[in-house]
Amino acid sequence: MTTNEPRQLRYREAINEAIAEEMRRDPRIICYGEDVGVWEGIFGVTRGLLKEFGPERVVDMPISEQAIAGTAIGLAITGYRPIAEIMFLGMVGCCFDGIFFKMGNYKQMWGLNVPAIIRGGVGGSASGEHAYSPEALLQHSPGLQIVLPSTPYDAKGLMKTACRGEDPVIFCEHIDMYAVSGPVPEEEYFIPFGQADIKREGKDVTIITYSGMVHKALEAAESLAKEGIEAEVVDLRTLVPLDEEAILSSVKKTGKVVIAHESMERGGPAGELTSIIADKAFDYLDAPVKRVAALNSMIPGGEFNKFVLPQTPWIINAVKSIM
Repeated sequence: MTTNEPRQLRYREAINEAIAEEMRRDPRIICYGEDVGVWEGIFGVTRGLLKEFGPERVVDMPISEQAIAGTAIGLAITGYRPIAEIMFLGMVGCCFDGIFFKMGNYKQMWGLNVPAIIRGGVGGSASGEHAYSPEALLQHSPGLQIVLPSTPYDAKGLMKTACRGEDPVIFCEHIDMYAVSGPVPEEEYFIPFGQADIKREGKDVTIITYSGMVHKALEAAESLAKEGIEAEVVDLRTLVPLDEEAILSSVKKTGKVVIAHESMERGGPAGELTSIIADKAFDYLDAPVKRVAALNSMIPGGEFNKFVLPQTPWIINAVKSIM
């Protein structure tokens, strides 16, 4: 029996497939980082790559984020296209200078393209730096592109786009999504950066979000629909570049906005998004923009994690407060 339904891939498998396809196409791509070779990545993202491409293109590195970031810069400006895993992007503080100031500035400072991808896990059920979401810090760097896929389909399409670009990409992979399955077509496809996706249409309120929070926003929207509130869920996919057109179009339609992310509330991306909405769609707002974000706290482990990171009921309550 044949079917036209796309096959189901896990989030980690979709990223793996994208990297493998691009490595076959372009011999300049080198994949390396902490435990990406023999262990095939602690989340299984680099499974099978060492066997197929060998130790010259799939390289285990020491546990030194500074060395990994520095090597990525050097490789990128000398003709290679590195895909470097930091494992947990919350550890970006260990190599902040290399990524934020050098990788994110070299094009404007020296006219150098830095086609490097820094990838790793963010958010979710880990703790401390392992669960930290650093996108608010990194979007402040002028040259970094910030990618945050929420589904296997988006993860593959965005990774393939990242591999073809000429600018540095921070590829944020949500830890709780690695084992989640979803439809991924067999034919080649790309998802352009700066192109948000309406994951659910609605007329009463806009929920703007990305990464793992997309699924909680969809859960909230389903719950709200039972009470007659139709929420539109806008998945940004990338913070830099940002799809302002999609944001403003949805806001003008609904007149009410909730922004949800796992980054801490203070100084988080919601502040920037709120400013854009206030500047360009203020007359369409029927209520203040509400933020749903992590508490301004370190992230504890175990059962305490859920008290700090935003949950589905938080989104529901925020929506109800402005209806």
